[in-house]
Amino acid sequence: MVERLKEEYNVDVEWRPFYLRPDTPPEGMDLPDYILRARANGSEERLKEMADAYGLAFASTERIYNTRLAHEATEFAREQGKGIEFHRVIFRKVYADGEDPSKWTTLRSAAEEVGLDADAMQREVDAGKFTEFVAGQVQNAYQIGVQGVPTYVINDRYAVVGAQPYEVFARALEKLKGSGAL
Repeated sequence: MVERLKEEYNVDVEWRPFYLRPDTPPEGMDLPDYILRARANGSEERLKEMADAYGLAFASTERIYNTRLAHEATEFAREQGKGIEFHRVIFRKVYADGEDPSKWTTLRSAAEEVGLDADAMQREVDAGKFTEFVAGQVQNAYQIGVQGVPTYVINDRYAVVGAQPYEVFARALEKLKGSGAL
């Protein structure tokens, strides 16, 4: 969907980090009861339907993961010109393959899949090279009012919140184009 939007509307997409649950310990945590109850009531059916419509696999996560390492590894990938590819692989590994993005095995595998030096990535992330930058990006997201994921910010002024179908983005972009804001 992102590729289609880029082609049809000539937009740039920049993934930025955000911690939905900043209090998540490094090892992650069990899903809270309210999420388990919502799942039992069908809250993920729409996500599964959307994934099916795009020919994507979707696996429910069983835990809340700490994503700090994944965000910092993504910054390494971005520096190497592979940020979007790396993000896409991590997304697949978590939401289709059920892997844990806080584990180096997952991150290293993703790095290798997109042609990155996994040793260099781990060395730079472990050394804290991207910690301050990611923290600043997360803080910026909180300051502009991001409260959920995904949140798509358009022109630093408009937001589309949640996993939405292509048509929602197309309508928003057409409206902005028509108003001269895009």
